[in-house]
Amino acid sequence: MREITVGDLMTRAVITAIRETSIREIVAIQAARPGEAVPVIDASGRPVGMVSEADVLTKLEFHGGWDMPPLLRGAAARARWRKSAATTAGEVMTAPATCIAPDAGLTAAVRALATASVPGLCVIDPMSRLIGTVSRLDMLRPFLRDDVDLKTEVEQEIVGRGRAQDTICVEVADGIVTLDGALLLRSSADHACWRARCVPGVVAVDNHLRFQVDDLMITGL
Repeated sequence: MREITVGDLMTRAVITAIRETSIREIVAIQAARPGEAVPVIDASGRPVGMVSEADVLTKLEFHGGWDMPPLLRGAAARARWRKSAATTAGEVMTAPATCIAPDAGLTAAVRALATASVPGLCVIDPMSRLIGTVSRLDMLRPFLRDDVDLKTEVEQEIVGRGRAQDTICVEVADGIVTLDGALLLRSSADHACWRARCVPGVVAVDNHLRFQVDDLMITGL
């Protein structure tokens, strides 16, 4: 099964900033591309940080740094306050940039975003130069796949891979896959369900597959 890669989903036409880019220019870029963080690059084209809408909103939260430091509100609030006095991208950006290769799988990209708590990932070439970005919205795009396309791929992944006497019927509605049929082994039924769940864009699997022999119980697995 081929996993969707970062290169399949990334945005290639990226508007970048440098450290000296003004806050007003950053907001203009964000207004033109809502929801996308702006990568900040160095002179070699390597990403050094990203500016999200949340980064710039700190200027409104703390009135451009004129409010008193939020000493009792935790480290995150104090970090936002320090950004609020920024006038350039280099001062307001979230750094360092979290980077990923275009051939990385979608699962790895989602984990990187979740672990780093960043607005997006910078996609880089072997020289660490920026070639694109991938956002949370980009990663959710597989869930917009047509049900017919999903059914076709699920069938390619599971139908005909078992024994001759195995029969599987696949139906898809709103991204939810329903599996029905009869197989010889429980392990085959479980594996078919797993493969269906792994197809990008599948929301859930309603498994009605039946089996004759519980080979997992026999082997103690």
